[in-house]
Amino acid sequence: MAVGFLIALEIAARHYGQPGPITNQAKEVVFRPKSGPLLYGSMALMMVVLPWRQRLIAAGVAVGIDLVFWLVRWAAGVHSAEGHAFGNGALWVIVGCTVVAITRRAGEERVLLLKGVGLALLLVAGRKTGDAWLLITSKTRPSVLDQYAASADHALGDPSWLAGRIVGATGTVGAHVLDYVYIQLAVAAVVVTLYQLRNVAAEGRFPRHHLVRTFLMIGLLGPGIYMLFPVVGPIFAYGADGGHWAVADLWPNTPPPTGTPHPMPFDAITPRNCMPSLHTAWATAIFIHSRKGPRILRYAGTFWLIATLGATLGFGYHYGTDIVAGVVFTLTIEAAMLSLARGWDRSGVNLVAYGTVVFTALLVSYRFLPVPMARHPWVFGPVILLAMASVIQGYVRTTRQWEPDAAPAPQLEPQPEPV
Repeated sequence: MAVGFLIALEIAARHYGQPGPITNQAKEVVFRPKSGPLLYGSMALMMVVLPWRQRLIAAGVAVGIDLVFWLVRWAAGVHSAEGHAFGNGALWVIVGCTVVAITRRAGEERVLLLKGVGLALLLVAGRKTGDAWLLITSKTRPSVLDQYAASADHALGDPSWLAGRIVGATGTVGAHVLDYVYIQLAVAAVVVTLYQLRNVAAEGRFPRHHLVRTFLMIGLLGPGIYMLFPVVGPIFAYGADGGHWAVADLWPNTPPPTGTPHPMPFDAITPRNCMPSLHTAWATAIFIHSRKGPRILRYAGTFWLIATLGATLGFGYHYGTDIVAGVVFTLTIEAAMLSLARGWDRSGVNLVAYGTVVFTALLVSYRFLPVPMARHPWVFGPVILLAMASVIQGYVRTTRQWEPDAAPAPQLEPQPEPV
């Protein structure tokens, strides 16, 4: 199924004259990879199935291969600012472990190693699949619905405009920190997942549920919503980055005027990847899965969520309406993945159904009620936030009921006093 999906995206991308996810990933065996940290993070995920000695060997081989590639490029005078100078070695190790699993392993040991390789390749393929989806959205959706999202955003107080001015006031330091957080979101997911999978090699099996499952499902379903509700974001629709396609150069200093929204044509390059905010969705998933980790992991999950929200709004990539939809989207998917892992019951069905209804209601209201939402912000703003809060509260209450009760402390039998 996954292979067929990748082939379909490859064909679709080729139809628009661009290489697809399979071609782009194959090129990274030799050429500079788009994301070296992601490849090393994927290799780290694969290595959870290996004993420590083999992990050190694999890491050393990856670094050695990257050094060879760097020396060859340096000697050949190949200099490029595109991509990273490292990462090929990690991909070679992943491919090599696939060969080892097929030719040198058997039984449960082979299955476990192939599962580790599959986990790594899924994360890598997910990134390439996302790139192909973004291309498809820009080519197949000539009109965008930013005016609807911006009008509905008045109910929330135009948070992207406010955050944009705050980020601008922090200068280059704040912008660089937020930019790094925004770009390296997948690496943060790898760190949390490594903690969750720390016992895989010892136990010989994967846990029933972990972050990567939710992470990939968000990336699989999210682009489908992009196709239904294409939005490019404030910095493009209302900012200088939109060029002559923008309504006006308003972001972040002047909130957009209230009026009657309508679909607006936009270029065939900018991805329509705002509704819902998948960066918010992924950061929310990281936050949720970091809650059961040590204190430093919980702090890191909280920081990554707050910084991601600051980046998505402060860089003008998303509206507040996208953020709310992204949170509800994640909680609904996480509830479904948890229910799938533990077995569906009434509480799981109710939670997923309620989250789906709220998410659908949000998108429908953004599309068909933006004018009343803009004119009555003190009514619709609290309603939007309460709808999101109700899903959060329902998720917390339901998942707490699913957690196994703590074992009661053993009761000591009374002992007779010594005479």
